[in-house]
Amino acid sequence: MVELLQEVTRPELNRGLEGVVVDRSELSDIDGDAGRLIYRGYEIEDLATGASFEEVLHLLWHGELPDRDELEAFVEPMAQERQVDDGVLELVAELAHQDEDPMAALRTGVSMLSAYDPEPDAEPEDSAAMARDGRRITAKIPTVLAAFDRYRRGEKPIEPRTDLGHAENFLYMLTGEKPDEIAAETFDMALTLHADHGLNASTFTTLVIVSTYADVYNAITGGIGALAGHWHGGANQDVMYTLMDVDESGLDPIEWVEETLDEGGRVPGWGHRVYNVKDPRAKILEERSALLAESTGETKWHDYTTSIERYLTEEIGLPEKNIAPNVDFYSGSVYYQLGIPIDLYTPIFAMSRVGGWMAHILEYVEDNRLIRPRARYDGPTSQEFVPLEER
Repeated sequence: MVELLQEVTRPELNRGLEGVVVDRSELSDIDGDAGRLIYRGYEIEDLATGASFEEVLHLLWHGELPDRDELEAFVEPMAQERQVDDGVLELVAELAHQDEDPMAALRTGVSMLSAYDPEPDAEPEDSAAMARDGRRITAKIPTVLAAFDRYRRGEKPIEPRTDLGHAENFLYMLTGEKPDEIAAETFDMALTLHADHGLNASTFTTLVIVSTYADVYNAITGGIGALAGHWHGGANQDVMYTLMDVDESGLDPIEWVEETLDEGGRVPGWGHRVYNVKDPRAKILEERSALLAESTGETKWHDYTTSIERYLTEEIGLPEKNIAPNVDFYSGSVYYQLGIPIDLYTPIFAMSRVGGWMAHILEYVEDNRLIRPRARYDGPTSQEFVPLEER
């Protein structure tokens, strides 16, 4: 009777928190059936094509799009925070010397930033201090990442410029050259597209950490750790490696896909936990990929991607099975066309998503509650203890 009662009253199990609503938010919403993404009510297409990344950060952090004066007041102090201390640069240089993985290097570098925080004694409940820390981290991540890449190439870091936008400045620090308008605009749009996406794994991780009133450095470091996994942030790298395999095989991309599928393989960048149709962010990046191809004269990456999408859509019918291109399917080739090393794609994801992480953190601590879920116990219930000498 006891065992039967336990079976009847056992709580429902939702592994991976599938479909579980754990909080409310005013930040972003996804309609997976319609292929729609909004930030605070604004369509992602309008924000990506009509607003800068800094405007989107203002929207996420402060609840509204800024006017010109508000934008200037928002951008200027963040630009002044781009410099990182010599101690952080020395650490980043050592990580590069040890050939550390870029995401691990970014995680360690962001953690190190806390040693130089100008407000080390801020109370954990001080949301205004949290916001200032978030601004500092957001401003410094591009500097840390660009410095790491240059150190590992045997080059010195390039000082950030305060007269360039967030996206443009990163490309400048990475290459030493100011990007052209198409490149800067495309990268800015890519940052906007990745800024927030509901309560995904990394965002939820930051909330779990900050709900304990650990500081923002701990929370963002945890978010980077969660994003590092290939089931979350690493898929865009996989897409580009796939396109390179296609190129090196000498096969037509359709032939390559056919062989891959026949051997039981898969094409990365397809399918999403939420979207049942083509990711709206993929549509935007597809257009930018075409524009970059036209601008540079190198069209094969765009051609490969569109050919594969057309085949998987029209011949295999994956969208009819609710499997469609996600944002990674096009972001990989877009970043490659911008001259960004493949293993920096996921750190760039973090460089953008930190804006969403901070927005969710600030929203959550307004009515903070320690996140403490439970697991359903499925183990034995009446074991007889045997003393050590009798086992």
